[in-house]
Amino acid sequence: MSTPRLTDRVPSARAVTIAQLHKHKLKFHKKSKDGSAKCDAEYTNNTEDVVYGVVFQISASEKPELDIKEGLRKGYEEKSVSVIAQNGETLDAVTYYATNIDPSLKPYDWYKEHVIRGAREHGLPPEYIATINEINSMPDPDTEKYDRELSIYRYT
Repeated sequence: MSTPRLTDRVPSARAVTIAQLHKHKLKFHKKSKDGSAKCDAEYTNNTEDVVYGVVFQISASEKPELDIKEGLRKGYEEKSVSVIAQNGETLDAVTYYATNIDPSLKPYDWYKEHVIRGAREHGLPPEYIATINEINSMPDPDTEKYDRELSIYRYT
């Protein structure tokens, strides 16, 4: 959800709207190659579950690069979804979903910080941000990675 993080990966990325993805729940259980957990919008079929997020538009020419950086076919696949935009309009979107899951994992502190910063940046509901804040995270054993990952926010 973090615009600086996404534009660091694909410069054309532009936020279109915040949106809700119903019958899904935000989980930090996607097994990453670094041994930590990453995000997933897990399908639950429960009408009370909702994931808040941001719809971004990117250049088609940058999609292959984003797929590589996001790990498409390496623990994530993609699917088409219908989301409800802020104005109530239904939009078609594409999202990544986790296929390599380990619920015992925790995200690294820097990764959780990206998610929280993106949620705040786009004005997601405070109670939703509070739920993300409650997720247990852990320090990255690569102590320099925290600074590297969050350095994109120095000038925003």
